Formats: sequence, C-alpha cells, structure tokens
Amino acid sequence: MTYGPKPPHRHRRTTAIAAAAAFAVAIPFTSGGPALAGPNFPSPEGNTNISSIVTYDDLITQLERLEKTSRFDVDVFTLAEVGTAVSTSEQGRDLYVATVGEGDEHVWLQGRIHGNEPYGTESLLAVLKEMGTNGSADWQLLRETYTFHVIPMYNPDGSEMNIRQTVLQDGTSKRIDLNRDWGVGKFEAAESEAFYEYWTMVDPAFAIDIHHQGLKREYGTGDDVTLSLGISLAPGGPTLPGIKGGEYDVLTRQMHVHVYDELQKAGYINMDRYQVGGSLEIDIKGGVVSAMMLGLDHDGLNPEGHSNPAIFFETSGNTSDGSLGQKARGKSIRQNVLALTELLVGMATGEVQQEDPARWDEIPHAPVTGYQTDTGVIPIGY
Repeated sequence: MTYGPKPPHRHRRTTAIAAAAAFAVAIPFTSGGPALAGPNFPSPEGNTNISSIVTYDDLITQLERLEKTSRFDVDVFTLAEVGTAVSTSEQGRDLYVATVGEGDEHVWLQGRIHGNEPYGTESLLAVLKEMGTNGSADWQLLRETYTFHVIPMYNPDGSEMNIRQTVLQDGTSKRIDLNRDWGVGKFEAAESEAFYEYWTMVDPAFAIDIHHQGLKREYGTGDDVTLSLGISLAPGGPTLPGIKGGEYDVLTRQMHVHVYDELQKAGYINMDRYQVGGSLEIDIKGGVVSAMMLGLDHDGLNPEGHSNPAIFFETSGNTSDGSLGQKARGKSIRQNVLALTELLVGMATGEVQQEDPARWDEIPHAPVTGYQTDTGVIPIGY
C-alpha cells in the first residue's frame, strides 16, 4: 500500500514550524493570557480552572462559525445527518464531524474520547481553522492530498460531566470507557456504535487520536514530560508485526520519529514514548485506534476488513486530578497543533515514509520489560 507521494522537496520544514507556531498563538487563552511557563509545564498543584474549557455548546458555536467563515469549504454535520443507525450520545447529544479537503485519501482526526482530556477539542478546532482558511502551500497541499474527517469531541457527555467515560442510560448508570469499547463483545455505548459505523463509511488511510495523561517524568533524566508519543499496538510486539505484512509496524514508528525530530525544534516540548506501569509497552486490542489497525468487523459493517495505521498523542495533565496546568494552556494546545501539522504535511510530502523506523528506539523510554495486553502482561522475549 502507498501512503503518499515521494517527497518532492525537503525545504519546507522551517516554514511549517513557523506557520504552525504563528497560528497557534491565536488560540483563545484564559483572561489576561497565559503566564510564562518553562519547558516543563504540567502543574502538580491541583489548580486547574475548568471554566474556560470548551463546552459542548462552545463546540457547536465554533464549528458553525468555521463553516460560515472558511475559504475552503469546511462542512459541519451530525451523524444524524449522515444517517448512521445510532447517531447521538448516550444522553442524546448530537455527534459532530467536520470535513475539509478534496483529496482521494481520507484522514481521521479525533479528540476528547475521554471527557476529562479537553485539549484534543481545542487543538483540532485550531487545526480545522487553518485547513479552512490558510492559503499557504502546505495547507493547500493537505487539502489537495486528503479529505479530513475531524471529530473534535468524541465524548460530549463525559466532557460535560468532566469525567473520563460516558454513562449508559439503560438504567444501570454504568460508566463506559469509550476508548475500550471497540471490540468483540463490546460496543456497549451509543457513541461507539455511531462512530464505528461512520469509520466504516470513511475507510481512512490513517488516523490520529489526541489524549491527555497524568503527570510523568522522563526515564533517566527526571524531567517533566509534556507530550508522549503512543502506538496502541506495540511496535515489534505480539500483534502489530503481523498486520499487513508489518506495514503498520513500520509506518507508525516513522510517523512518531518524524514528530519527535520536528517538535524538538520548538524548544519547550519534552517528549517520550507512551508506556504504562513504568516499563510496559501497550498492546491493547480493545482500543479504538487498535481496532482500526486490526480491521475490526463489527455487526457486518466492515466485511472487506478495511484497516488503517493509527497513532496517538498524550499531553500531560488532565482536569480530573487538577494537573492540567491552566497557566500553560496555550503551550499545551500548541504542542498538539505542531505535532498534527508536522505529521500531516510530512505524510503528504512523503517525508514521513522516508524516516528510519529503527529510530523509534531513540525516543526516550524506560527499558521495556513486557507488553500490557487486554488480558494481562506478556513478558519481553515471550
């Protein structure tokens, strides 16, 4: 499978970083603007103010504004308008998508699948604004190469309740982690049914998921981590090398190597690899982006077995434990915007596909002792 053209040039790096940094400054801040923050900006002080976090109503307002003001045809709609069998959240909220671009390959961008991880919404709104209004060569290339399907708030109910999960409305009040609900015997929540069916309609070429994590220190240095780079099926692990003859095992590492190299130039972002339990790589098949890579066929909606590579970003801090670091809101959002911009343009030019996947091991991480799976830990050298 081909994931984009060979790179026609390699001189666009500095312009892309500068442009992304410039437009990210326009992201709305808290009253008075953000206080200056050092390179390590998550907050351990429990002082997160959630009053300025984008709400569901704010999302609708901003999407409608983007649709009206965009130069390049941002189309905003609900899954009810698409006609999916299930089209609203558990609590009956409409599920919103925005599309832009006219390329033959489709790209899936999602955020805030966990309701207490807000900056996926704001980061995607910022990128969507550039897609719809920026006439530069890079953004034009993206619109010509891809059609983007942007889901800024996958979990509107959890977002409104400031909790990780959604809550079933079947009388049980059971909380469901939407990022563990795409799998055999799963799909308990309405949101999962709705967005899965839409995914089968889109058949994306690749996907990016934006998350938050708790506070974290870099292995070996003790420096605070601001952004972790994640792949939900571990490269070289029990599962990923066997998918598509190892294509995704290579490409997902190339994607993150590219992001790591480019974001280091920003000067305020400290990155590592996403791990759990101190030294475990995740190999979780029940995650949404894992199911995409596995080509899950739920309810006969994906009989052709479409699959696509997918990666995720983890900004440190979340609203539930008060560690978000509100004073550094702008930097937290900006690092996601930069990561998305560099990765998307790198994919479109073919620069990503030229990266050395072995350099995944150069991204800071603890020595791997095993793989965290849905059913337990598999030790290294299994």
